[in-house]
Amino acid sequence: MGIRIDKERCVGAGMCALTAPDVFTQDDDGFSEMLPGRPLEAGDHPLVREAARACPVGAVAVTDD
Repeated sequence: MGIRIDKERCVGAGMCALTAPDVFTQDDDGFSEMLPGRPLEAGDHPLVREAARACPVGAVAVTDD
């Protein structure tokens, strides 16, 4: 599984970083990004799907590839 963050859709609510802080963080402007060094396969992390559901604008997606 992989993780995709739609930077155009992200509004900086921070729900992903609050839900799965081992995977997500926020950049200097407050927008979502993966922690440095985290592979895209981090979608296997137990809280990533919950973080995607928690995003109020659907900017975080867990992919099957």
